[in-house]
Amino acid sequence: MEQIDRDVKRTHPDMQFFCGDSSFAKSNQESLKNVLLIFAKLNAGIRYVQGMNEVLAPLFFVFRSDPDDKNAEFAEADSFFCFVELLSGFRDNFCQKLDNSAVGIRGTLAKLSQLVAKYDGELQQHLEITTEVNPQFYAFRWITLLLTQEFNFADTIHIWDTLLSDPGGPQETLLRICCAMLILVRKRLLAGDFTSNLKLLQNYPPTNISHLLYVANKLH
Repeated sequence: MEQIDRDVKRTHPDMQFFCGDSSFAKSNQESLKNVLLIFAKLNAGIRYVQGMNEVLAPLFFVFRSDPDDKNAEFAEADSFFCFVELLSGFRDNFCQKLDNSAVGIRGTLAKLSQLVAKYDGELQQHLEITTEVNPQFYAFRWITLLLTQEFNFADTIHIWDTLLSDPGGPQETLLRICCAMLILVRKRLLAGDFTSNLKLLQNYPPTNISHLLYVANKLH
């Protein structure tokens, strides 16, 4: 509960929806805490992992901002249901016991590496062999937090519209978007060394989201 409380208070500190002394913000924080706590109780194998608050935030924001008050009233329950559904596809990335398995986070990072090699072998070679910038140094956060930390909130919602509307599920789409992110900054990456490439990928530059999603879709 302490960990959840700490993380919820740090969720989007720049947004009055999540932060501040208003009763509205406080009630939204309580809802986030309730969802995360119940999820942790029901999923003893994973419990709560730092960063889950960032994955929950876009879902809750959309439901709570519903123009129909009757729908907005049930934002907490609706968010819980969707959070459970969303994490059912990504839960292995949060499970420490699976970290080194084919289905855990390392397996997912390996898939990203293969995808980059398939579409841009030169870039993959330069990143991972020449400059030794492995995916776990930057893509660990991209994948586990579903890109919520790489873009502003409005852009995150835009990206999630694409992620969540893929009939095949969001996992493959997420990897294609991550691959597209690398392709869009390939010139800078190919000219960079370990330090500059790591800095660039850990602080991804502002980008045109529609173009990013277009490039990702072309990788389909």
